[in-house]
Amino acid sequence: MSDFKLEVVVVPVSDVSRAAAFYRRLDWRVDADIATEGGGRILQFTPPGSPASILIGTGLTPSAPGTAQFLHLIVSDIEAARAELVSKGVDASAVFHDAGGGYNRFDPAVRAEGLDPERRSYASFVTFSDPDGNGWVLQEITSRFPGRIDAGVTNFGSVADLAEALRRAAAAHGEHEKLTGAADPNWPDWYAAHMAGEQARG
Repeated sequence: MSDFKLEVVVVPVSDVSRAAAFYRRLDWRVDADIATEGGGRILQFTPPGSPASILIGTGLTPSAPGTAQFLHLIVSDIEAARAELVSKGVDASAVFHDAGGGYNRFDPAVRAEGLDPERRSYASFVTFSDPDGNGWVLQEITSRFPGRIDAGVTNFGSVADLAEALRRAAAAHGEHEKLTGAADPNWPDWYAAHMAGEQARG
């Protein structure tokens, strides 16, 4: 089967320079800033740790500015992520969860303020918007639902994430060597299998 990787989402904006200033303020990486014919401009931004990017620009989409809604950004610590947004001047909502105990972040009527009471993965949210009203959702995910990760693909969002995975693998490998009673000369293979399996399990 062919891979179909979602890598770019077009976000409709009315004022490219204003939108670009907003996304730059978030410290999203600028992958392209291209002048087009007639004085237009196209920019590509990538959020930190994200494999997907957004495009904003002149004449890119027939969609009205502000109509992109519920664009999800996944974070591992939603309180820290919200604090970071606020420190950059973003009007972010308070952290909220689904009062019914589900995962509904779409209907404001079911929102309850605060973290999910059990701090479940997928269940705590924050919203914010760009200057045109395009809506973003932060969703805290600390472990994945079964089957959500491709067991044949392993990746890390940052050097810090990789370092933490290596520390966990080192600790687990130490326990493995205690059980076997001998040093493991194939520890690189063991580390690789452990780290890939950890991501696949979520």
